[in-house]
Amino acid sequence: MTLIRPSQVEDIPAITAIYGHHVHHGTGTFEIEPPSITDMAQRRAEVLAKGLPYLVAARGEQVLGFAYCNWFKPRPAYRFSAEDSIYLAEDALGQGLGRALLAELMIQAERAGVRKLIAVIGDSANHGSVGVHRAAGFSMVGVLKSCGWKFDQWLDVVMMDKALGLGASRAPQP
Repeated sequence: MTLIRPSQVEDIPAITAIYGHHVHHGTGTFEIEPPSITDMAQRRAEVLAKGLPYLVAARGEQVLGFAYCNWFKPRPAYRFSAEDSIYLAEDALGQGLGRALLAELMIQAERAGVRKLIAVIGDSANHGSVGVHRAAGFSMVGVLKSCGWKFDQWLDVVMMDKALGLGASRAPQP
């Protein structure tokens, strides 16, 4: 049975390996060199320090994927908008884990005060990520054409978003 749970420090090597695979072989991230275990641990710690969720999908001790959100931009006006990230191990694709991670991430992001979740999807041909977000109720915002260069090709960025909880219907509480 697969469990969606908060990530732990001991998950960092598996998270790093999953992400490294996507850096080397995928266009969902525009990073060119995979970050180290230390870098990934620091990134996770920064997300958690902001009170935002960082989750894993695990079957027993095996981490099959991870998801987190981070503030969309650092300026204070963006403090209720977060960007989500989801990555799955190659052998975990097509099992519904992306949907499960995103569903729990949305719940926990809303609890953390996020009112708008934004998907910044690398590569307009990334039909899996676009489909997962669409199935979760995200709307298409637009496509930034040819703004990334990876694997000797220009890549688009797809922007999608979804209101969480009260969304923009009321002002947030201080």
